[in-house]
Amino acid sequence: MEYQEYRFSVAPMMDWTDRHCRVFHRHLTRRALLYTEMLTTGAIIHGDRKRLLGFDLVEHPVALQLGGSDPRELALVARIGEEFGYDEINLNVGCPSDRVKDGRFGACLMAEPDLVARCVEAMKGAVAVPVTVKCRIGIDDQDPEVALDNLAHAVVDSGCDALIVHARKAWLSGLSPKENRDIPPLDYDRVYRLKRAMPDVPVIINGGIPGVDEARAHLDHVDGAMLGRAAYQEPWRLLSVDTDIFGEAAPHASMQDALEGMVPYIEQQLARGTRLHSMTRHFVGAFHAVPGARAFRRHLAEQGVKPGAGLEVLREAIARVGAHAPAEAAA
Repeated sequence: MEYQEYRFSVAPMMDWTDRHCRVFHRHLTRRALLYTEMLTTGAIIHGDRKRLLGFDLVEHPVALQLGGSDPRELALVARIGEEFGYDEINLNVGCPSDRVKDGRFGACLMAEPDLVARCVEAMKGAVAVPVTVKCRIGIDDQDPEVALDNLAHAVVDSGCDALIVHARKAWLSGLSPKENRDIPPLDYDRVYRLKRAMPDVPVIINGGIPGVDEARAHLDHVDGAMLGRAAYQEPWRLLSVDTDIFGEAAPHASMQDALEGMVPYIEQQLARGTRLHSMTRHFVGAFHAVPGARAFRRHLAEQGVKPGAGLEVLREAIARVGAHAPAEAAA
């Protein structure tokens, strides 16, 4: 993968960044690196791989995020992901949910850097595509100055190609997963210091970044910025990524154009039996400060969930939005 691909990415988000979401985001930016939801090694080994791992070619570049802590299983699943065509395999060492902790993967692995290093080494030995790690700056009572350095050096020495750091601690005791996204204070300077200490390693910053302008400002200190909730809840922001981050033209001049560009995909999916709502649920934040945005959301919410809802529901929703505004007006 080209080094520049790391400059901007959309975070892996469970229940959100599914294949339909990623196709939508790709119509807003050609250049952003997209990530799957986290998938566990067990689910892939024992489950329906085509359903779990299948994706549309338009999504490239797209990375597969894995949850697990068994080096052999991770190597096997990384190889499967590479065979499916993913451009990167990412190991989650940052998710703070109880379900993840009980399975001995996610943020609890911050306490076991040697195990994470063995996992990375096994994955690197199994695939030719980049292997990356997404982590926090620490967990619970760990000192972030020590914990992050220990993990970073361990995985880089094992061949990790890039580090994606959510600039908060994860509190595995006392905070819910939702609270872990907001309550622990952000410490961007800690991530900057990591980059200065490891100048030859791509370091991508994540956590609380509200928009593309702020992401671009981080690039003065690190190699890339990753947007999470801001990209999902306010997808109109992604329309400016290619211009503002990469100096290239956006794939579509407006959100209306981008949604129109989704039509062939939606038609294809409807023909396969996919429910309209499975796709349009990712569109609810598409418009910002545009007359009719609320009516757009309401129409999709009320009509898109009905059995047999088809493309006409989306067209009717779009018709409720105001004048055909260019991308910059939507921002």
